[in-house]
Amino acid sequence: MELYNLKPAEGSTHNSKRVGRGYGSGKGRTSTRGHKGAKARSGYKNKIGFEGGQMPLQRRLPKFGFQNINRVEYKAINIGLIQALADKLGVSKIGIEELISAGFINKKHLVKVLGNGEITSKIDVVAHAFSAKAEAAITEKGGTVTKL
Repeated sequence: MELYNLKPAEGSTHNSKRVGRGYGSGKGRTSTRGHKGAKARSGYKNKIGFEGGQMPLQRRLPKFGFQNINRVEYKAINIGLIQALADKLGVSKIGIEELISAGFINKKHLVKVLGNGEITSKIDVVAHAFSAKAEAAITEKGGTVTKL
């Protein structure tokens, strides 16, 4: 085998389509662009989302509601769950670290303690926010609430 007898593999190459070279070529006149319309003209650029004059999808779909950019999302933790965790760990102080290690939240969550459930012992709770019912239930048993 020498350099002068090397050829590409069979079927791997083909001649490009030569358009606009007269009627005899079979690709003359409209040069495979069809008849009239924006796509047939020179300088045509496909605009993103353009559907040929039909009302585009982003304008057909309904829009609902209002997205408040200042909304603060909290992860809800009930006092019943805090009591169960305190009993399981045998501690009287439940904070963010204990909830993370128990797998209820991850470190980027903000925690709000809600009043669902029952608290039976004195527990000091540290969280980002508390509902009024949860705060009353914790302080009633002699515990403290600390807002971060």
